Amino acid sequence: MFIGHYSTALIAATSPRAPRLGTLFVAAQLVDLAFFSFVLLGVEHMRLVPGITAMNPMDLYEMPWTHSLAGAIGWAAGFALLLWLWRRNSAAALIGGAVALSHWLIDLLVHRPDLTLAGGPPPFGLSLWNHPAIEMPLELAMAFGALAWFTARTRGPWIPVTTLAVAMAAFQAFNWFGPEPATIVDPPPPSLAILGLVAYVLLALLAWWVSRTRALKIGS
Repeated sequence: MFIGHYSTALIAATSPRAPRLGTLFVAAQLVDLAFFSFVLLGVEHMRLVPGITAMNPMDLYEMPWTHSLAGAIGWAAGFALLLWLWRRNSAAALIGGAVALSHWLIDLLVHRPDLTLAGGPPPFGLSLWNHPAIEMPLELAMAFGALAWFTARTRGPWIPVTTLAVAMAAFQAFNWFGPEPATIVDPPPPSLAILGLVAYVLLALLAWWVSRTRALKIGS
């Protein structure tokens, strides 16, 4: 998934105890921010294999530090600790950590069996990337249903939140319908990881803008 990961951030942001939406957008993609950074550093590895799934050509064959359950728990705990040190607010830290951990659980729905518990076999994944008729409406419903939930429980100008919605849709469309390689690419060009990192950063900045312009409605 891509924008589906932001569903937990948008729902969590409607809690008065939660960190701001921009922070939660970082939490939602923290595992992938780490993964693409590790790919650039040569710590974790992937290749592009046309047809490996119906929707995604990425063969994520070595990612024990980010996409194992143990690794995801470690990133979530580290993020929660940083939030606690920053805000001295246990509730905000726990919410941020839970959003970070949700990444692995959501990935479990769509990945082919390439997720692990602790970096070794057996691999896990329910492979919804092989079922576009299920995965695509599910991802849209998660992302934009959560955005509607957030918008209904906050007040403020529409331009920032609309801009965020358009950007999410545009990035997802590129993710689904962008060009695929004709042959195996191993390793992929660094531009692939950089593009992913740029997308995550831009969406987090837009979410920060939204959080600066919208406030929770009384009683939400």
